[in-house]
Amino acid sequence: MRTVGLFEAKQKLSELVERASGGEEIGITRRGKLAAIITPVRRRTASVEEAFARIEQIRKRIKPLPKGITVKDLIEEGRR
Repeated sequence: MRTVGLFEAKQKLSELVERASGGEEIGITRRGKLAAIITPVRRRTASVEEAFARIEQIRKRIKPLPKGITVKDLIEEGRR
């Protein structure tokens, strides 16, 4: 990972973002210590069908509330 100082990063931000979008990770230092890292975006594209399938999987794992208990009751219990 290449590192640059904060001052240089301010001067060359457009260039650094372009390099990161190309796959490079760039560390930004402040007073010689690593303060931040510019990384490429990790895109994960899913089709609408995959998104709905994932939602259905989550719904199947959720247990229904016992009879007579509401979400409001659970919220109030959590505040105690």
